[in-house]
Amino acid sequence: MRKLLVAVTSVLAITVSTGTATGAPLPYPEIFATNNTAIITDPNDPRLKDRLVEFDREVRGIVLANGGVTTRSTLLDGVFWSSDLQQTTFERSRKFDVTLNEESLRHTASTIGKQFRQESVLTFRFLPANSPKVDAVQVEVDGITAQQVRDGLVKDAVAREKLGGGSVTLRNKAILIANVNDLPTVRTFVTNLGGDMSKATVRKGALEFVSAEAARETPLWITQSAA
Repeated sequence: MRKLLVAVTSVLAITVSTGTATGAPLPYPEIFATNNTAIITDPNDPRLKDRLVEFDREVRGIVLANGGVTTRSTLLDGVFWSSDLQQTTFERSRKFDVTLNEESLRHTASTIGKQFRQESVLTFRFLPANSPKVDAVQVEVDGITAQQVRDGLVKDAVAREKLGGGSVTLRNKAILIANVNDLPTVRTFVTNLGGDMSKATVRKGALEFVSAEAARETPLWITQSAA
């Protein structure tokens, strides 16, 4: 994915998942990717109905070739703010939950970017809240549509700068990823959209925009290690 997908409410109302408080394992790492190379500004463009079935199959194959398995693939409607166009853009994408270690995740994302001509591919690794590697948060909140995200970005200059955009599942669950220090901005954005932050899931981790060049920088033998 080429661009980053994502009134302050009480911090006490938000549950932050660490994966360690109850001994539960952390969620699998995620890859956010698309095969789209066009600039789509019309939310009614028929290309936004593509279910990316063949893309799903091809990405699963890339993950498998790098020693991992795709445990889940989720179709997303992406909404982004283009500073160049000064308007929102759209694309269909998928979120892949994968069993890959950090190096294999980076190499896989780079391979996807190269194969589908993407400037970069977004990855998110879930980490314990106290990990020194934490640099981002992922917020999932139900009851928000892609149109609401679009309207919110148009109205909120701070959210446009900090989030850049966001993704929404077909069941209207918004997925917003931001710098860990920008969580207040996400809270404000979600609340202004009418979302309920008290029911949101907030998890900490590390995000990375992986370029196709990374595939040449990472030795292949490293990516073949078990995840």
